Amino acid sequence: MGITQILFWFLSALALFSAVMVIASRNPVYSVLWLIVVFFAISGHYLLLNAQFLAIVNIIVYAGAIMVLFLFVIMLMNLHKSSEPKRNKWLNIAGVLAGGCLLLVLVAALKSAETKSSMAVMGTGDIGLIENLGKALFTDYVIPFEISSVLFLSAMVGAVVLGKKESSFRSEKESA
Repeated sequence: MGITQILFWFLSALALFSAVMVIASRNPVYSVLWLIVVFFAISGHYLLLNAQFLAIVNIIVYAGAIMVLFLFVIMLMNLHKSSEPKRNKWLNIAGVLAGGCLLLVLVAALKSAETKSSMAVMGTGDIGLIENLGKALFTDYVIPFEISSVLFLSAMVGAVVLGKKESSFRSEKESA
């Protein structure tokens, strides 16, 4: 068994364990932190498949921006024991039954699915390389790329202008 297979199985076990810990953690902040570990494990799988761009975007967007947003929302909600609703035994049983039915449907769908003999090629090829993406963006799609960059620039300038107007409006209002 090669290093690639060992790394694949380690990342798979890490992703599955972390996903279970997301659900099992009583503290919502710990759940978010375990979800970040899941995203890093998935990014490791992307790297094994030679898709560096997807790995970096997954880390930046999901493990970075989305998880920071989740943490801020959780911290702003100020969750504590007195705000939790009382547990209902029947709702827990209904949840377990619904999860069991979902598992049954997934197993039935996977059992009837056609298995292909081809395997994913890991560590070879140049399909997911950032270099190829850059070449495509700056040759075939240069006009849409530049239009979107101007759109993003105008959105940033608009946000700064609106932020400045609001803060100057506040200072004028407070001085009056």
